[in-house]
Amino acid sequence: MYKAYYSSPIGSIEIVSDESSILELEFVEEMGQAHDKAPEVLKRALTQLDEYFKGKRKAFDLELKLKGTEFQKGVWQQLQKVPYGNTASYGDIAKAVGNEKASRAVGGANNKNKIAIIIPCHRIVGSKGEMTGYAGGIWRKEWLLQHEKSNI
Repeated sequence: MYKAYYSSPIGSIEIVSDESSILELEFVEEMGQAHDKAPEVLKRALTQLDEYFKGKRKAFDLELKLKGTEFQKGVWQQLQKVPYGNTASYGDIAKAVGNEKASRAVGGANNKNKIAIIIPCHRIVGSKGEMTGYAGGIWRKEWLLQHEKSNI
């Protein structure tokens, strides 16, 4: 496992990878020690994250290794289909995974997403467009959505 850190406008981000895939991307209180010999995928993640925060990147092109149930993986794949600068509701994602009554389960899968921003769980809102839970804090979710809308 390798780690790298990125200082974003909304806090420190830790990125974890193996030799070929991103495993986690999460907000952290403090930056730790990055590995000197980071694999190429980790270097690309840092570059793409920087481009995202500068408003130059709207989609990520990185290998991801998702760890979760088949349902969670299906939800996370659907999250990646929500376009930059747009939102979808938990119900929209539930319908997309083939179970329109699974809004709460979609919320649970969203909560278990370990690859923030790249798997854009921040783009998922309540049925009336209200801001709902976000592991990084609602204020970060609002910032990310505003950032994307201002860079469309």
